[in-house]
Amino acid sequence: MNAKFVPSALLVSLSLALFGCGGDKESTQTSAGNTSVAKGELADTQEVTINNSAEPESLDPHKVSGTPESNVIRQLLVGLTSTDANGNTVAGMAESWESADNKVWTFKLRDAKWSNGDPVTAQDFVYSFQRLVNPETASPYATYLAAVKVVNAQDIVDGKAKPDTLGVKAIDDKTLEVTLSEPVPYLPDTLIHTSVKPVNQKAVEQHGDKWTAVGNYVANGAYNLKDWQVNERIVLERNVSYYDDAKTTINTVTLLAIPSEVTDVTRYKAGEIDVTADALPSEQFKQLQSELGEQVKVQPKLCTYYYEFNHTKAPFDDVRVRKALSLALDRDIITDNILAQGQTVAYQFTPNSIAGMKDYEPEWKAWDKAKRIEEAKKLLGEAGYNESNPLKFELLYNTSEAHKKLAVAAASFWKDSLGFVEVSLNNQEWKTYLETRRTQKHQVSRGGWCADYNEASTFLNTFISTDSSNYGKYNSPEFDRLMSSTLGADVTAEQRAELYRQAEAVLDKDSATIFVYHYVSPRLVKPYVLGYADNDPQSTWQVKDWKIAKH
Repeated sequence: MNAKFVPSALLVSLSLALFGCGGDKESTQTSAGNTSVAKGELADTQEVTINNSAEPESLDPHKVSGTPESNVIRQLLVGLTSTDANGNTVAGMAESWESADNKVWTFKLRDAKWSNGDPVTAQDFVYSFQRLVNPETASPYATYLAAVKVVNAQDIVDGKAKPDTLGVKAIDDKTLEVTLSEPVPYLPDTLIHTSVKPVNQKAVEQHGDKWTAVGNYVANGAYNLKDWQVNERIVLERNVSYYDDAKTTINTVTLLAIPSEVTDVTRYKAGEIDVTADALPSEQFKQLQSELGEQVKVQPKLCTYYYEFNHTKAPFDDVRVRKALSLALDRDIITDNILAQGQTVAYQFTPNSIAGMKDYEPEWKAWDKAKRIEEAKKLLGEAGYNESNPLKFELLYNTSEAHKKLAVAAASFWKDSLGFVEVSLNNQEWKTYLETRRTQKHQVSRGGWCADYNEASTFLNTFISTDSSNYGKYNSPEFDRLMSSTLGADVTAEQRAELYRQAEAVLDKDSATIFVYHYVSPRLVKPYVLGYADNDPQSTWQVKDWKIAKH
């Protein structure tokens, strides 16, 4: 979901990258379970501890762009639509919706309350949507509603129109109308996202930026904010005002901010964590499968890992330099030898398993390593780089041993294969790293993007020149034209899928970014955590769906 810049990938071993790895296939038999777990008897104390991998930059849905933030906010706030345990779009605050033309949408809201007792109304969504696009909010997701063609959204973001001209209207307390400039048949699916969750106007106006503090937070979801120890833990407590509270079982949720995958696993084994972050140390993976069996959950995940160029400055305003580095990165070693948990090479930005997409395969996919390196050297030479004038740049990544080791491996590939590329590494903690990218103060940066909804536009929209998540500032009129044409009134689903494929071809032609691999989501889950589903490709888990068995 980010925009999802996933703050932790998988812990990798550089020695495996350089020398390969071997070993016999290990057993994945399930460990013996506790009898009471098997019977499904519930524990007297309903609490769960989850590692969320990083300190959130905020719990304001209009001020964030990352997975760690969305993981917490998803427990606190419910949008017009939501997801079930398998990631399917279901009713949220809207119990029904309809549209005759996919342009004017009417949402009927259920009877629900905020945690302060206020009713949830259509006006809450009008206020929240206007706040999202308001330039004063400075949301990293400001253009989200523009991407789904809400009337006047882009003009408001650009300062050309007032927020109150946005195409959203409260017909009455329980009826919201959303008007689009183009038909978007998948609009309800997009409304599961963090950025379009509502905020309580009274709380925001009373407390300003402090509305997200403990004691000030007003939630409409299954949980509310109880405690927040920065860089340590966030504690949520059950929200008795939640409309579906009768079906909630777990009373207390503790989310930790542990960036180290090794520490995460160690504390899991010690019984201090019930659900790890979705990243496991590669060098421990097979042993964990053998030792813990079905506690190792590996599920598909609609996310892509990449190295982002800053297109606004030399040398990465030169397509020859970008293409050379892309060709010289050995993605196969990364997926097969370093990660080796089911990740696949990314030959396009959009994961192959996403809905509504025709896959694109670049010509260079069929080239062997020698031909790729030969072409890369030729391109760098044409761009003016050689032994006497080496290509030097900085590679940014957010603090994580995993990202560091992948960055070291990438720098090694470029140095060893091309000879005259010198890469310095720069790690920054999560919030600083995001700000560096948003303000184009980087040269090349590690990035990760996860689906905001299950449709290819959630990935491709981020390369539109005006999109607020386009941190590399890629700008292609050809690409923009293709993406704009996907929402024409007469465009069929088949035609839209082909336009997406063509858009991927433009990204490849321009080497807009180095797409590295498509994720899987490996994590450890205690057998007594009942209800955890391992087949949601968007990983939109909600603790309200879980129970803790006796153990």
